[in-house]
Amino acid sequence: MENIVDIQEITNQFSLDDGAKGALNVLKWAYSHYPEDKIVYASSFGAEAIVLIDLIQQVKPDAHIVFLDTDLHFPETYDVIEKIQQRFPSLRIEKKKPELTLDEQREQYGSALWKRDPGLCCQIRKVIPLRETLTSKEAWISGLRREQSPTRANTDFLNKDEKFQNIKVCPLIHWTWDEVWEYIREKDLPYNALHDQNYPSIGCFPCTQAVSGNGDSREGRWAGSSKTECGLHTR
Repeated sequence: MENIVDIQEITNQFSLDDGAKGALNVLKWAYSHYPEDKIVYASSFGAEAIVLIDLIQQVKPDAHIVFLDTDLHFPETYDVIEKIQQRFPSLRIEKKKPELTLDEQREQYGSALWKRDPGLCCQIRKVIPLRETLTSKEAWISGLRREQSPTRANTDFLNKDEKFQNIKVCPLIHWTWDEVWEYIREKDLPYNALHDQNYPSIGCFPCTQAVSGNGDSREGRWAGSSKTECGLHTR
């Protein structure tokens, strides 16, 4: 892992004047700095992801993208993955599944684990699969934005990731929600149809619901509980 001093020095060199608020400069650096087999984009295929995928394919048309396929996603999420693959056929989209099937998880932990212990469910179906993916990687790309929630407000372009022991690259930190959608519409990019039904942040269907329009963009995730993150972006 690069040390934090080097990360800060590199981050200070990125210019925001690239037409994408620094995102293209960050991506060009990342894909030139890390070998092809040492960097991956872990994508949720939400609105931010669609923008990031379009930017990535401009820099690395055959980039490796991993989707954590929990087997609990909305049909609309799988639909947009298919549309993106058709739009950008050279992208290498991998659907990474957890070791346990839903039936095996039910047998081992009981039914509807996401209701009784959502943290453990996320650990099994998202965190462990991503850790397996990142074991051989030096860096991974994420679509985090500072505006999304208070827990993401201090995210930088490059971040020392203690959980996965590598570098987390976040090109979209300065983008607003409105700018994300302006880009999607300008480029006529396919996106998850649930966004048109008041779902700003879309995860697994048992733990995601439409929002009222108030609060941060992750208001509909794990509503009614103190949980705000699946665990991928927390120590």
